[in-house]
Amino acid sequence: MPSVSAMEITIHQTFLPHTDPEASLAFYRDALGFEVRNDVGQGTMRWITIGPKGQPDTSIVLTPPAVTPDITDDERHAITEMMAKGTYAAVNLATPDLDDTFERVQASGAEVVQKPTEQPYGIRDCAFRDPAGNLVRIQELR
Repeated sequence: MPSVSAMEITIHQTFLPHTDPEASLAFYRDALGFEVRNDVGQGTMRWITIGPKGQPDTSIVLTPPAVTPDITDDERHAITEMMAKGTYAAVNLATPDLDDTFERVQASGAEVVQKPTEQPYGIRDCAFRDPAGNLVRIQELR
């Protein structure tokens, strides 16, 4: 049997919905320190690509919610309701200094979901909601 080499796969982009592009920019760019890599469209119909400085191959694309032409009005409504409750989308981030990161993000006025906490499963993390209701968890690198 021929040997199979391991595939090299990285996370290039992930998508999160936004409801207010300017508020999302204030959160991701100003509070979290991400850089804007692309910003296309107008008004609320903007696709904004952001990412951590020094990691050009990893990005988050902030997208208008429920614009996919293949979804129904009922699905669009469900997405809107889930976003309002903060149950539609999430992203996990990591930092070497959780306390400093928490203080900076909290000082920006972001909605705190959880202060830095030692979890029973071995990580220490905190959580915020971005302006669209997406859950943003930040864990401490150890």
